[in-house]
Amino acid sequence: MQAPPDIRVLKTALRTAVQLACRAPSVHNSQPWRWVAEGPLVHLFIDRHRTVPGTDWLDRDAIISCGAVLDHLRVAMLAAGWQADIKRFPRGDDPDKLASLEFSLVANVTPTQRARALAILQRRTDRLPLQRPTYWDLFERTLYDAVDGKWAKLLVLGDDSRRQLAQAAALTEDIRSDDWLYRAELDWWTTPYAVSEGIPPTALASESEQRRVDIGREFPVRIHTDRRHGLEADRSKVLVLYTDEDTRADWLRCGEVLSTVLLECTMAGLATCPLTHLIELDEGRDVVRDLIDRAGEPQILVRVGMAPPIGDLPAPTPRRPLPEVFTVR
Repeated sequence: MQAPPDIRVLKTALRTAVQLACRAPSVHNSQPWRWVAEGPLVHLFIDRHRTVPGTDWLDRDAIISCGAVLDHLRVAMLAAGWQADIKRFPRGDDPDKLASLEFSLVANVTPTQRARALAILQRRTDRLPLQRPTYWDLFERTLYDAVDGKWAKLLVLGDDSRRQLAQAAALTEDIRSDDWLYRAELDWWTTPYAVSEGIPPTALASESEQRRVDIGREFPVRIHTDRRHGLEADRSKVLVLYTDEDTRADWLRCGEVLSTVLLECTMAGLATCPLTHLIELDEGRDVVRDLIDRAGEPQILVRVGMAPPIGDLPAPTPRRPLPEVFTVR
């Protein structure tokens, strides 16, 4: 019988791993999560004070974000030598508790497991135009193998779907043009003065750069640069993650699969940009449903491509201090 873990050693590993896991992407970099450690367990909660109802009135984006941070923690703890046993939506009287994790020591950590944790630090959301990924046909098979399809399925859309996606993006922007709450949220989460949350100006696209990314979300223009002017249009591949149903459990699991996809791409040297705005309104979501032949419920899209040399990479977005997201009871 395996001895119980040393709680003090576990808590030390958890502090480091939570800080790393919170590099996960989230809607508007709102970081809508909080972690609570109790004895040998750590619990993941959705933080209701950090959801964005004008953008995401169902909390779908927020729970997908929490799924991504959940898988990031699993990856970070495994690299530190701890295997996670995850119980999603454990029974109890708190509907905001999304998962509980218990850890046990593992005998060996592989170089690939360590590289995957390192990819958490290397990954960032790249909203600028991207080049077509090289050797895509080889990597696409690797990506499909990484997603087993049990909880969320992956589909790489053909390049001929780009026009429909661009039309859907324009339609959603038009519908939301007079939505004051949505616009206020975009302004709030892109303020230049935020230091630990939101999207800084350097991580946003300028007006000319936005025009070259035909399916991106239109954020407020905060800078007037023309980076990657050699790329006249975005040539990224577009992936869709979709589920059989459309429940909170599906959203959480989809976020975990999103984490897998983003880290696999990062390890392969590819840039990524998750897209949720095409799913947030039924009008845009219906377009994506048609593109996957009504095989399920689309939850999120991801642009994947090649970024130019490191000097053109967006700066990493800020993260909240550890005491704000991690509590030990």
